Amino acid sequence: MSSALYQTNIHSLKLLHRGKVRDIYDVDANRLLIVTTDRLSAFDVIMNEPIPRKGEVLTTVSNFWFEKLKAILPNQLTGDAPESVVAADEVDQVRGRAIVVKKLKALPIEAIVRGYLVGSGWKDYQKTSSVCGIPLPAGLREADKLPQPLFTPSTKAALGQHDENISFEQAAELIGRPLAEQVRDAAITLYQTAADYAATKGIIIADTKFEFGLDDAGKLYLIDEALTPDSSRFWPADQYRPGSNPPSFDKQYLRDYLESIKWGKKPPAPKLPPEVIAKTTEKYLEALKRITG
Repeated sequence: MSSALYQTNIHSLKLLHRGKVRDIYDVDANRLLIVTTDRLSAFDVIMNEPIPRKGEVLTTVSNFWFEKLKAILPNQLTGDAPESVVAADEVDQVRGRAIVVKKLKALPIEAIVRGYLVGSGWKDYQKTSSVCGIPLPAGLREADKLPQPLFTPSTKAALGQHDENISFEQAAELIGRPLAEQVRDAAITLYQTAADYAATKGIIIADTKFEFGLDDAGKLYLIDEALTPDSSRFWPADQYRPGSNPPSFDKQYLRDYLESIKWGKKPPAPKLPPEVIAKTTEKYLEALKRITG
């Protein structure tokens, strides 16, 4: 097992941004280096302990999906080796956990696609019989498959803030209707294609979050990460029972632990027990193994 990486320290490139999980560096006029660390955020708070191998898993899974889905929509990857853009003594920080990407203009929304009624969607449905303003049939149970996948965009909050669900109309106001329609259609097609593939591996993709960017010509690209255990809810198909939230191969295990200790979901983050860290790593590795073989 590789040693965990909580934060990068790359001096050969300029650090542009340290996010919840990723550190982003400037390579040149056209390229960025994105390093996925082993940091984990839950309820928009970064935990103090790294989750060993998490960054490797997220990078490998994302790259798998970028390759599989590139016929639907082009992605951010340049194909350049991360090791080729850093100093020799910094290679260990990028090996297996970094990508070199095109510089694109990120859209100010997150594209969430829900295939099943769970999480905040289930809470919303119980109160309003709808999800993010989209009416649904009466009598649905928690974790029921939705009649068709729903596109429910959200805003992208600053670090430490919470993303806000918005309606399609609000998304159209933010980025323009033609682009909002293109994003919606691309997100649903990407989700459906991935969900169909995952089903052959015994995994249900309950929901996922995509991010998109534009090049100078206005062409749409898939960016950030794709269908990872951080951005998606993966359920084992053989343990799926409508009416209850199935166990999952993602950070839901850690969220459930945090709920169980009645933490207030505000900094500072609680100390994570070693067994919770180990079990979280196990969940991520199981997702990697099932999806990519």
